[in-house]
Amino acid sequence: MTAKFLAVYETPADPPEFDRHYRAVHVPLARQLPGLRRFTLSRDVSGVRGSPYHLIAELEWDTIADLRAAFASPEGRATASDAARLAEMAAVRSMVFVTEEIL
Repeated sequence: MTAKFLAVYETPADPPEFDRHYRAVHVPLARQLPGLRRFTLSRDVSGVRGSPYHLIAELEWDTIADLRAAFASPEGRATASDAARLAEMAAVRSMVFVTEEIL
């Protein structure tokens, strides 16, 4: 099993500024999260229904306890603070879940 954090961003009003901030500020903060095993970004995501999304970020830890500890850390608080700035630039939905590999 793996614990994941997923953030789905709608198209921002100023995509170039959002992308600049995300890459220059948010990614370096998130990469410092304790225990982070994997961090992937998906771009130009088309929804099956509705509008396309601008960006999906997927962060992965070994356990849900590791994920929670990461977000409770000073690095996690700094990342969350910057995420609030990003949420001003683009609507975002986020979720935490545990995956189980079937195949």
